[in-house]
Amino acid sequence: MTSFFKRKNNKSNRRIGAIETRKGVVRTPVFMPIATKGAVKNLTPEELKELGAELILGNTYHLWLRPGIEVIKKAGRLRPARRGASAGQGDLHGFMNWRGPILTDSGGFQVFSLGEKMANKQGGAWRNASLSATHSSPVPSRLCGTGRRPSLDAAPSAEKKLTIKSSVKITDEGVEFRDPYDGKGYFLTPEKSIEIQLTLGSDIIMVLDECPTFPCAHEKVEQAVKRTSDWAARCKKYFDKKVPHPNPPLQKGRERAGLSRPLLFCIVQGGIYKDLRERSARELIEIGFSAQGGPASGWDGYAIGGVAVGEPRKYLSKVLKYVLPLLPSDKPRYLMGLGRPEEIVAAVNAGIDMFDCVIPTREARHGRIYMQNPNFKTQISNKFQNPKSKKFYQTIQVANAKFAKDFKPIDERCACYTCKNYSRAYLNHLFRTAEPLAQRLATIHNLKFYLELMEILRK
Repeated sequence: MTSFFKRKNNKSNRRIGAIETRKGVVRTPVFMPIATKGAVKNLTPEELKELGAELILGNTYHLWLRPGIEVIKKAGRLRPARRGASAGQGDLHGFMNWRGPILTDSGGFQVFSLGEKMANKQGGAWRNASLSATHSSPVPSRLCGTGRRPSLDAAPSAEKKLTIKSSVKITDEGVEFRDPYDGKGYFLTPEKSIEIQLTLGSDIIMVLDECPTFPCAHEKVEQAVKRTSDWAARCKKYFDKKVPHPNPPLQKGRERAGLSRPLLFCIVQGGIYKDLRERSARELIEIGFSAQGGPASGWDGYAIGGVAVGEPRKYLSKVLKYVLPLLPSDKPRYLMGLGRPEEIVAAVNAGIDMFDCVIPTREARHGRIYMQNPNFKTQISNKFQNPKSKKFYQTIQVANAKFAKDFKPIDERCACYTCKNYSRAYLNHLFRTAEPLAQRLATIHNLKFYLELMEILRK
């Protein structure tokens, strides 16, 4: 992997660079649209490419459960096999027809979140009087364009979902859980997570980590840090066994024929605690250089997890100050699960290179539209100098009545398909009549806003 980063100026730690993957080079800073179940909601892979997406994120947990790894392996059998995959085996690229790089998470966060939801939610699940009503994992209303819950018929395996309580049990060996749809038991270990991601054909693989939710006592977070380090060591050992040959280093003045193996990122945990964040970073760095019994190639990148699990945003800058000075400067830094545009700009200013978040697509499905303010580019630059400067964007709720006769484009400064062809009044009509096209057009625009923001930050 090659990552040549440099500071943009002396007043911030902003870096611009590139991450070389076997599916192509990803320019940084980069925002990853989230293709949780093998699709970015409402968009085709071709549209993602046209919008400027370079790297997308797939979800190991969801793809493992549905459609299942065996189904995905049958996709794209005619393509050449990669290291870590059997001859003629397909992968997620072929299954969803995305030819660019894919990052997959380990599945751990979703499993832990499942247990948290099951423990906290006491209502809102689909009900069926003919079945015994035990607590089940609900379908949030935010998944429905109208804000109303779907009918029973709209829910896959809903009749089973009502009677299954999905328990989650975490041990040093791994995570045991049940599928909330059908009750089938699963056991996710560090080795299994890497195996699944290799089978998916992931270009950037994440280690399995434990991510405690906020608030969490120091003692419990300390336990999670130890388990995260132990699991990271197991992940790297299994990865190096399955993918034994490191990518050769790129020498100055010479070109490499091409990468043949995926990249492996570790995840720094530690909650809001300075000592635990520093401990986690140091332990992972040590693992990266000793997992093979001596100097090794190290991790291909470092992620910072546990910053989008309910803690107040005031802790974000503190966590970055704890962790970033300890990380190798020649490796990518990935801030998981964030964020809003101003948070991304602030994190880039601090030295972060990679981001993912559901905000642009989820909020699009609710009619919340992101718009550039006048002098958008200038205001972003000013924000590097003054983090408290005026926001460089605004949002509108396009379904509000005041837009019913507003025939202007969503954003006159935007060149996306939606803004070039449709008015606010039309989107207002689509949302108010619950037409599926509303979510699609809004998603196109919001992702364009985010991807254009990253383009500006790379300049």
